[in-house]
Amino acid sequence: MSTQQLPTRDAVSEKLTWDLTTIFKNDAAFEAAFKKVKAQLPTLKALDRPFESASQLVATIEQSLATFRQLETVYVYASMKNDQDTTNAIYQGYQAQVDALAAEVSAAAAFLEPAILAIPEAQLMDWIANTPALATYEHFIQTITDSRSHVLSGQEEALLAAAGDIFGAASQTFSVLDNSDLQFPKVTDENGQTLQLSDGVYSQLLQSTNKTVRQEAFEALYTTYGQFKNTFATTLATEIKGHNYLAQVHHYDSARQAALAPKAIPETVYTTLVDQVNHHLPLLHRYTELRKKQLNLSELHMFDLYTPLLGKPALTYTYEQAQVTAKEALAILGPDYAKQVAHIFDDRLIDVCENQGKRSGAYSGGAYDTDPFILLNWQNDLNNLYTLVHETGHSVHSAFTRQTQDYVYGDYPIFVAEIASTTNENLLTEYLLQTQSDPKVQAYLLNYYLDGFKGTVFRQTQFAEFEHAMHTAAANGQPLTAEFMSQQYAEINARYYGPAVVNDPQIALEWTRIPHFYMNYYVYQYATGFAAATTLANGISTKQPGALEHYLDYLKAGSSAYPIEIMQQAGVDMTSADYLERAFAVFEKRLAQLETLLTKLN
Repeated sequence: MSTQQLPTRDAVSEKLTWDLTTIFKNDAAFEAAFKKVKAQLPTLKALDRPFESASQLVATIEQSLATFRQLETVYVYASMKNDQDTTNAIYQGYQAQVDALAAEVSAAAAFLEPAILAIPEAQLMDWIANTPALATYEHFIQTITDSRSHVLSGQEEALLAAAGDIFGAASQTFSVLDNSDLQFPKVTDENGQTLQLSDGVYSQLLQSTNKTVRQEAFEALYTTYGQFKNTFATTLATEIKGHNYLAQVHHYDSARQAALAPKAIPETVYTTLVDQVNHHLPLLHRYTELRKKQLNLSELHMFDLYTPLLGKPALTYTYEQAQVTAKEALAILGPDYAKQVAHIFDDRLIDVCENQGKRSGAYSGGAYDTDPFILLNWQNDLNNLYTLVHETGHSVHSAFTRQTQDYVYGDYPIFVAEIASTTNENLLTEYLLQTQSDPKVQAYLLNYYLDGFKGTVFRQTQFAEFEHAMHTAAANGQPLTAEFMSQQYAEINARYYGPAVVNDPQIALEWTRIPHFYMNYYVYQYATGFAAATTLANGISTKQPGALEHYLDYLKAGSSAYPIEIMQQAGVDMTSADYLERAFAVFEKRLAQLETLLTKLN
């Protein structure tokens, strides 16, 4: 029987690819724009002098932001061209060029924060109060002065900024190895079809109703990663050491504090999440016990945690069907939201299909002056419908922010980003539960919701625990070997999933394949975002007064205020444990509903 191969990039239908000509008409236009940004470096460096007037400060801020704005556009084009086929040497070169240029621009502009901090506080406040053009940048300046004790001299910051591509080398090496160089074996699906294993195929096979198929994919994947465990340990250890080093030289107590402080996120938000999740682990153990019982397994393995409890999925979606369902589920967010969704779906802002060399996973990307694009690796299942809705949430958030805010506030921190995407997921769940009346479909949807909660709240917090443990161990002088990281990961994994799950030795290697571990205290925000989204989606679905209006205002706020403040204005206080407790209450309620429904169906 022939092996099903991924298509090459040029074999993918044009209508299923994103149209990057809306950014630059062709590569020549990109190269011209790249040169234009590079030509601004001398001008940017010439701005490095003490501020003597408010007008000089305004002009310097605006020139710096204008350069970064243009850089952002060329960077996005190069990175997305590279992501669509990481084996393409031309776009590999573009990626390397923009990485280096970003480091150069950052180095040239590194004087700005120290120079602003050198302005006497009283003088700075007077300038802001009496200069209308400067008032626009008040919050921007406040975020800089907040870090007064953590900003080095202009020369020192320039040296660190110039080394930006060096600090990013470990992550880049991981990406190339993971997306381009790993050679996965061929496996067999439940229909006897031979498949070339990939990340996308692996996630699909783990949902198979055939245990042998799941186990073969699981073992094949981790055999491949295991062959390179020492290389992955080196890249991850180097990344973590870089985080710790930059935190230390900037006078932070830890890499975690350094990661959270720039957006004024209290570390208690992180520790409260971990504490609350650990407190509610019995709910996850109850769910794994239900899974073992329902699947009638004498042993429940890690590769059994993703297959639907009721056998073959009751719902599958082609990409076209998923678009229709997504539009219907998100219609509750109003006509302006629906108009933006239609633009994203209908005007080639989505790169749909998996192809050879394409970056794995999914994301929403773009720049202030481009459309919000989405990268997918489509498979015809419910999970990919949720991914489409998730990334659409990011893209509409980006569009509304850019349409409302000036460039200086035209982006948003990750902390609030995941709330927009997971609110969409919650709205989709509610829509499907209301529109699907078949008890088996209802049970399947409840199962899917619980799996999503498990993967987003429990699993991402598990990642966060491992990430923090590794940063702490490295700071204490512990060598981050493959053996050490695998042992630590296995222990955390066993505690999370409880006694019903066999601790397969392969799962100890899961840390080798998680790209988010290279993103410096990123993953916890998936969990906090999902919990906050639960509250917001419930308010919208039940049409609570002001809920939709407050939510849309949040989508337009960008970075015009601190994220904690933005969410408080939207009705969620993330400095409290209350929103987490409400989220776990929803999980427990739906778990009980599924238990009752399965008893009837069985």
